[in-house]
Amino acid sequence: MKKQILSGIVLVSLMFLALATVALLPLAVQGQALVPPQPIQGLPGTQNSRITLELAYFISLALAIVGILAVGFIIYGGFRYITSAGNEELAKAGKDAIRNGIIGLVIIILSYIIITVIINALAFNRV
Repeated sequence: MKKQILSGIVLVSLMFLALATVALLPLAVQGQALVPPQPIQGLPGTQNSRITLELAYFISLALAIVGILAVGFIIYGGFRYITSAGNEELAKAGKDAIRNGIIGLVIIILSYIIITVIINALAFNRV
């Protein structure tokens, strides 16, 4: 019984950590843009380029939607694990869903960081 309570607390803590990470990641990335970049005139990938800004917006929007889905998948796995009622197959399916959701969330966060670095390097000529 104590092991189940402890594992439940750990799962809830991991879900809260994942949700907080997804919620606070855009703020951390925006903090990098405090120093205004020096624009390079005449290039299609400059700061004033509409294509670059729209591409960055759509990539950020897509990653945000996928991040919300990953957090939802973690919550769904936690719900399946909690409601397994001692059934080992359902508990294993819930644990697998949680593990896969966390792996997906880590991949999404890393891809968001990589895309942000690439866009900053191309559009604003800084790394």
